[in-house]
Amino acid sequence: MISLGIESTAHTLGIGIVNEKEVLANESSVYSGEGIHPRKAADHHARVLKGVLESALRKSGVSLENLDLISFSQGPGIGPCLRIGATAARTLSLRLEIPIIGVNHCVSHIEIGKFTTEARDPVTLYVSGGNTQIIAYTAKRYRVFGETLDIGIGNMQDTFGRALGLKFPCGKEMDNLISKGKKYLHIPYTIKGMDFSFSGMLTEALKYLGKEKKEDIAFSLMETAFSTVVEASERALAHTGKRELLLTGGMAASPRLREMCEIMCKERGDRFYVPPFDLCRDNGAMIAYQGMIEYKSGKRMRIEDTAVKQKWRTDEVDVTWLS
Repeated sequence: MISLGIESTAHTLGIGIVNEKEVLANESSVYSGEGIHPRKAADHHARVLKGVLESALRKSGVSLENLDLISFSQGPGIGPCLRIGATAARTLSLRLEIPIIGVNHCVSHIEIGKFTTEARDPVTLYVSGGNTQIIAYTAKRYRVFGETLDIGIGNMQDTFGRALGLKFPCGKEMDNLISKGKKYLHIPYTIKGMDFSFSGMLTEALKYLGKEKKEDIAFSLMETAFSTVVEASERALAHTGKRELLLTGGMAASPRLREMCEIMCKERGDRFYVPPFDLCRDNGAMIAYQGMIEYKSGKRMRIEDTAVKQKWRTDEVDVTWLS
């Protein structure tokens, strides 16, 4: 089976093509601006979609007529952006007369991680712009064992980056600043049970601007934020009895976060996995793969069932493809 997936939940328009054995293509275009303006990001996705599609087909060596399935991010995400991907998916499905499957963006991050690493039943630390969750499979669902109570860790980093005048997205520049930080400044360590909060950390970090070196502020902010999610992940591993940690989402690119996860897992004797970065960040290949495994498990959708779900939670998905 050959599945084409369209990702359009936020700043990335991605198109991926996969089969049962490998990722054949994974092309994307990222909207950049002052954060994410929903309408402008959607306009970007509509403008670049044809070119990204052609690039994915060319790289994969697959023609439209060879496709067996169209998959798309049905949610969660930004409404105008989601609708661009959904509309394109419906158009392709109807034109080619092949099935369509809408998938949950967050669950797709987990499954592509399992597909491309040796992880089989992990606790997943999912860290991205809009989402920060600790997830594990039990009783036919991906259950959320801990999550942000306000903003995503990536949203926090990008907001702080804008205050420093960094371009969006600012991940690489922030990583560079973090690596140069030497002095730890007090940042409130906000963890409540298994949940965490980042807005107070951000507020405190902004107070230091103009008073302390930006390298030290960035280091202190992200060291504190990373510590909270790694602590909660360790507790989730202990609670569930699982022996694998999977790190995914756009923030998985952070060398310091990877290092902290690796240290924690090594001390526990657990295994640590991170997919290739182009499969950690938002991408079409994960959507294509998720649609394929759901279709093969028996899921079917009508066109009238493909309306987007902006607030579709990870733990609302019926996991039909795992025993």
